[in-house]
Amino acid sequence: MKTELVQTLTSTFEAHAQQTEGGIEYWLARDLQHLLGYGEWRNFNAVISKAKTACEVSEYSISDHFVDVNKTIQMPKGAEKEIPDIMLTRYACYLIAQNGDPRKSEIAFAQTYSNEHITNNQAVRNTLLERGIRPEHLPAAEDVKKVERRITSEEKKSIKNPDALEPGE
Repeated sequence: MKTELVQTLTSTFEAHAQQTEGGIEYWLARDLQHLLGYGEWRNFNAVISKAKTACEVSEYSISDHFVDVNKTIQMPKGAEKEIPDIMLTRYACYLIAQNGDPRKSEIAFAQTYSNEHITNNQAVRNTLLERGIRPEHLPAAEDVKKVERRITSEEKKSIKNPDALEPGE
């Protein structure tokens, strides 16, 4: 895939990210539906169902990653209508991409994009684990900058008081 196309697709996905008042990142399923090349909600909803199953089988709480919401849309002649939508975490988006139709170029890209991020993030995960930080135990709102500040603080403390380190660290 051409570099420009990859950058455009990545930017488009990231541009659709939103944040709750508490700072938690999410995407709306109806936005993701179009980004992944699905024209009809019922077809995309089938993929979401598979992703929820994968989430549950992976022993994660579906309600932590797929949150049902309603969305108001404008109808012709100025009327409004509420339709169901779903707030999705990045992990939910990943599961949806993995369970989508790989014949769709958007899904094929998303699967590749997700797999590259998993590979690249393994190095970050290993660094965190070496420092005693388990990423899955971090609060949802704790971002990379907070983790970096905490690591820097812990390093400064260990330099000032190396005897406080446990043997084997």
